[in-house]
Amino acid sequence: MDDSDIFEAVRRNLGVVVYDLDTSTVTLDNSLAELGCNSIDRAEVVTLTMEDMGISVPVMEFQQTRDIRSLVALLARHSA
Repeated sequence: MDDSDIFEAVRRNLGVVVYDLDTSTVTLDNSLAELGCNSIDRAEVVTLTMEDMGISVPVMEFQQTRDIRSLVALLARHSA
């Protein structure tokens, strides 16, 4: 998966987890929290996306992510 595919997977999974979110408004600069995700929602979005990609990322590495752009970059590093 390239970065745009990963972004689309994150956006799709945001729509699954945050039912009233208009995913067309989601950008790489958004944080999951500002899109209405609590900590459980964020974990679910990340887990669903990793399952879609067939990868596993150590939980501690997610502490470095501040926005969707950094999340996509982290997931991309582990998919290579």
